[in-house]
Amino acid sequence: MRQLTTYRNLQVFLVIMALIGMSFALFFLQRYMGFSPCPLCIFQRIGLMVMGGFALIAALLNPKSIAVRLMLWLGSLAGVGWAAVVAGRHVWLQHLPADQVPSCGPGLDYWLDTLPMQQVLKEVFAGSGECASIDWTFMGLSIPEQSLILFSILILAHVLILWRIVRPVR
Repeated sequence: MRQLTTYRNLQVFLVIMALIGMSFALFFLQRYMGFSPCPLCIFQRIGLMVMGGFALIAALLNPKSIAVRLMLWLGSLAGVGWAAVVAGRHVWLQHLPADQVPSCGPGLDYWLDTLPMQQVLKEVFAGSGECASIDWTFMGLSIPEQSLILFSILILAHVLILWRIVRPVR
């Protein structure tokens, strides 16, 4: 069991999970099912890509320095933490009563072209009607609920990675 939970193997696990998550979103949800991602979905994907990028660097370099490992871990955790917060907000929007759901506004492309980034973030987190709709479920869970479960598992993997940084396998 100890060999399976080495620092490098855990980083490879994160990379694989990022690839699976992105592939599922792109190939199944977007291409096969025909769904367009809402702004909150796009922000979740960005967080997953950031996590996967830092995990890939950590897996390839397998640094020996605790400081470098912690820096890569923090970058990876920031990405998945961001994605989990966004997914949590998305789930919250989906569970609002119909009369409290924000109205649909212009798309993310328009906001990025016309507003400063701070205002874009504010608009995205305010949500819109498209973010509150539930287009597809699996085992009774909406896409953001499934994402939140995935991100929670990945955060637990980060706890295990931190343990491996502090107490490496000998």
